[in-house]
Amino acid sequence: MSTEKIILGIDPGTTIMGFGLIKVVKKQMQFMQLNELMLKKYDDHYVKLKLIFERTVELIDTYHPDEIAIEAPFFGKNVQSMLKLGRAQGVAMAAGLSREVPITEYSPKKIKMAITGNGNASKEQVAKMLQSTLGIKELPKNLDSTDGLAAAVCHFYNEGKVSTGKSYSGWGAFVKQNQDKIG
Repeated sequence: MSTEKIILGIDPGTTIMGFGLIKVVKKQMQFMQLNELMLKKYDDHYVKLKLIFERTVELIDTYHPDEIAIEAPFFGKNVQSMLKLGRAQGVAMAAGLSREVPITEYSPKKIKMAITGNGNASKEQVAKMLQSTLGIKELPKNLDSTDGLAAAVCHFYNEGKVSTGKSYSGWGAFVKQNQDKIG
């Protein structure tokens, strides 16, 4: 078994998609990268989804992550934005599945809890804790990329625990676990 692996964390969004990468070497985390895909300038929602898919595939092809951790959309009051976020997440998941990278989904509360010990922590608190834990020199202006990185770190902390969230190892596993969504 390899003692090294790369985890890609994704915070899906239709305005900004945040992502971060960590390398795990002998059970120690190393910060690799955090960045974001800016989608504000695109009006067409389908173009945004295409760009999310392409960028996710590009990240996979460039960094060869062993696993993907993705933030699940939270249930807000606005059904329309929930639908858009769900689509963004689905497209990012499809990109991972197309490259056969196992995916685990975490709720925002679970990610915040793993990073700060507080499920209701602010984006700023999560970012500061990641900066301290991983030795990140400067935090980005937008914190969507630190949210993506937080998903990767949460996955690292939850490794080997029985209940990590929903996990898919490929299309077959996804279909099998989501029979109720297939009509």
